Amino acid sequence: MDGHVTDSGNMAGGGHRARLRKRLFDAGPRALSDHELVEYLLALSIPRVDTKPLAKRLIAQFGGIGPLLSASAETLAREGVSNAAIGALKIAEATALRLLETRIEGRPILSSWDALQDYLQASMGHLPIEQVRILFLNAKNLLLANEAMWDGSVDEASVHVREVMSRAIALGATAIVIVHNHPSGDPAPSQQDIRLTRDLIEAGRHMRVTVHDHVIVGAQGRTSMKAMGLI
Repeated sequence: MDGHVTDSGNMAGGGHRARLRKRLFDAGPRALSDHELVEYLLALSIPRVDTKPLAKRLIAQFGGIGPLLSASAETLAREGVSNAAIGALKIAEATALRLLETRIEGRPILSSWDALQDYLQASMGHLPIEQVRILFLNAKNLLLANEAMWDGSVDEASVHVREVMSRAIALGATAIVIVHNHPSGDPAPSQQDIRLTRDLIEAGRHMRVTVHDHVIVGAQGRTSMKAMGLI
């Protein structure tokens, strides 16, 4: 069946995969298109099938390689993707995120700002639901914790402010960075986003917790409220 993903099938062209591999080795990751990267990934877990049609179908269905790799295993399974293929996609996502994490580990967050935003956009930019994370920092701006505080909108700001400040005190944090995603893809801050940020800044003044920034990520990019002059 052409549309369904299985772990068996007709022998696929090893020569084509060898050519993809050679291009990758010779010219690096930019030498392959998005569907070729996914095609090669799937070929590692489905060795006897031509995975190009499947790669193109999945990218089209999910709206790009980012949303495809970020999709949950349950979502992929519902689309008929085999466990072996899901494993290949999720290990690629995990490896990419781990690589980005290494650029910020053990370094002051503010001096690794671009690397931090790259990581945040990769890890949150394609989430199907809105999620708010707080980065809790110590006096040297080293990361104490990166925690998902709640899923859903930033309404009921007063409730969330208490949650964030209580957690900051428990961790001994002296500063925070707020991060959340817009599933619509547009990272422009809403009025609710701005209100939550200002409420946290005000509460932080009393608790001696500085709000460094509120970063919003989406498939179309990312926005820093500090850079916009909103903080």
